Amino acid sequence: MDPKSYERYSRQILFSELGEAGQQRLLDSSAVIIGCGALGTALANLLVRAGVGKLRIVDRDFVEPSNLQRQTLFEESDALEALPKAVAAERRLRAINSGVSVEGIVADVSPKNAEELLSGFPLILDGTDNFETRFLLNDVAIHLNVPWIYAAVVASYGVTLTVRPGQTACLACALESENESGPRTTGTEDTCDTIGVLGAAAGVIASIEAAEAIKLLAGKYESADGRLISFDVWSGKFQSVRVARNPQCRACVRRDFRYLEGEAQPHLTMCGRDSVQIHERSRQLDLSALGKRIAPTVAEVRENGFLLRFRVPPYEMTVFADGRAIIKGTRDASVARSLYARYIGA
Repeated sequence: MDPKSYERYSRQILFSELGEAGQQRLLDSSAVIIGCGALGTALANLLVRAGVGKLRIVDRDFVEPSNLQRQTLFEESDALEALPKAVAAERRLRAINSGVSVEGIVADVSPKNAEELLSGFPLILDGTDNFETRFLLNDVAIHLNVPWIYAAVVASYGVTLTVRPGQTACLACALESENESGPRTTGTEDTCDTIGVLGAAAGVIASIEAAEAIKLLAGKYESADGRLISFDVWSGKFQSVRVARNPQCRACVRRDFRYLEGEAQPHLTMCGRDSVQIHERSRQLDLSALGKRIAPTVAEVRENGFLLRFRVPPYEMTVFADGRAIIKGTRDASVARSLYARYIGA
């Protein structure tokens, strides 16, 4: 290790569990982060400062003023320019550590491009905001035999799980029951856009995720033992639970990669001029409850027992009780998917 690098990472090298050899492994390592919101920005910041040699960041969204409360890589100028998050993050991270290779990619991860975006990296990291994409990442990681770290945060609560294919429980083991072919959704999900989120909660979970990532990239596999870790920064409740592998797991045992194969994805079609229709599967919505839940965050909410209509300027969304939705004002499938995940849940 050259003297400049030794000086930069000296305090980390002094940590006995890492040392100079571990630091060199970090410098020679790489990882890919999917999603660059509250979790992704905090995670990327920590890993770039820690000296992870190469980092790819993939995100489909752009910076908005409401992001600045918790997405720590962005500034007001990024929101004014509506910069893609991946672009803004790449710029900031290169300024933080010029010795790290940072690549920002503006893309919506889907079954069609997931392997292309994730292949070649020894670690996949979750900075996403919906379970549809997380189960896709789980499928890809197992298919490629690459470790990945799941993380999620909403309101004051967050959770993370390190997955080592064939060694620990995967996300499907933890969240899908033996009698289900997949996660069954019976209603809406709480999201940051409907019940809010504390930046402090994202910071705590991103820190745990970063620590787990450093363990794996430095070769300290024995310290990454597949525990489901959760923390609520408001109540102070912390829990660490060892998750057992499901011997009948759809993903890591039977290798049924329905998310990677696209079978579990909602079907999207064009629907008239500048409209995208999402045909969700296995979902029944309480439109009245949904309307009350999202009313504080959207405009012009109308519900008649058959459908719920509201505006998220410049878009208009019409949601039906069977989970179907029409998003007017765009022909971009990734925009439609993002809005659906925000307000209905993935």
